[in-house]
Amino acid sequence: MGLTYGYDVYLRPRNVAGALAAVAELAPPSRDVPPLDVTLPGGERITLPFTSGFGSEPVDCSSLDTLDLDTSLMFPVDDAVRAYAESYGLPPEENGRVRIGYVYLTVRFRSFLDPRYTSLEFWAATSGMSRLFERSASIRGTFTDLAAVVGAECCQFDVGDGSPGEVCWVSGEAGFPPGPPPSRGSA
Repeated sequence: MGLTYGYDVYLRPRNVAGALAAVAELAPPSRDVPPLDVTLPGGERITLPFTSGFGSEPVDCSSLDTLDLDTSLMFPVDDAVRAYAESYGLPPEENGRVRIGYVYLTVRFRSFLDPRYTSLEFWAATSGMSRLFERSASIRGTFTDLAAVVGAECCQFDVGDGSPGEVCWVSGEAGFPPGPPPSRGSA
């Protein structure tokens, strides 16, 4: 079993549709898959440029605890992203970003950390991508910026070992359970 590093964004359930729309903005401009229609708990609907279980059939989450998405996301180039892209033959797009995927996304409508919150858990598909997630300030910045934009409470870097994760970003509001202080540099 390889490394499964990722970023977890914790937010109020009312912000899920907006957060998923913001994640869709990180997708490559050209679509390789048909759009995915998702019905969220509470009935709100959103169309995403991703797949679920590698399929594009509509997903109704009204009675589900989780939503699993297969995403491809665009990240700004830094030294770590450049090295990764060159090793895999991934050219920068016109917008100066590099397409990285699959980045798996699990939406837990009741997070493990605190069931009053929803978590967006982005995790790397390979050990090489996990190392990229750990090394790239650009990728860290993308996820912490996403957390800030969508009104999240917290963003953590998770090494998949069962520990609570490294807090990368916390909102100015103190309602979320505190995590350990950051041990790595933040972007």
